[in-house]
Amino acid sequence: MIITSGKYKGQKIAVPDEKITRPTLSKVRMSIFNTLQSILDFENKTFLDMYAGSGIMGIEALSRGFQNAVAIEKNPKAAYIIKNNFKKFNLSPTLIIGDSLKITEKMNENFDVIYIDPPYYSGIYEQSLEAVKNIASNIIILEHVTDVNYTGYNLIKQKKYGDKFITFLSVVI
Repeated sequence: MIITSGKYKGQKIAVPDEKITRPTLSKVRMSIFNTLQSILDFENKTFLDMYAGSGIMGIEALSRGFQNAVAIEKNPKAAYIIKNNFKKFNLSPTLIIGDSLKITEKMNENFDVIYIDPPYYSGIYEQSLEAVKNIASNIIILEHVTDVNYTGYNLIKQKKYGDKFITFLSVVI
C-alpha cells in the first residue's frame, strides 16, 4: 500500500493479511483527505483512527500535516504491523491496542478528525458514534456499506465508491 500525498508520498507500508483487515483504497484515501482539506487546515490538528488496520489513515494524516495521530487496533497482528509502519517513518503517533469502543469512551482528549471504519457488517457504527460524541471536536468520517443512523450529528457530505459510502459528519452543538 502506498501513501498518496504529503511528506511521505509514494512510500510503501506493510498491510496485514486481508483476512484481518480491509485497507482503504488509495483513491478513497486521496478523496477523503482532499475533502477534509477543503473543510479545515491540518496544521496543529489531531486525528483518531478508531479501527486502524494497517495504520495507513494515521500515516496519511501525519504525512499531510496533522500534528498528531492516534491509532486504535484490537488485533495484535495488525497492531504489530502498525507499530512497524510507524517506525519506518520515525513517527511517534500513539498506538493503543484494545477495543475501540471501550477505549474511546474513557478518553479525555478531543480530536479534530475521527475516522470510523470497523468491519463492515459488525453493526457497531452507531455505538462508535456514541463512544466518540464527547471527544469529537470537528469532523467524523465513516466508511460504511450499510445504512448508519447518525442522529445527533450534522451531515456535511457523503460520497459513494462502488458499494461503500464515505460520510462526513460534524457534532451538533
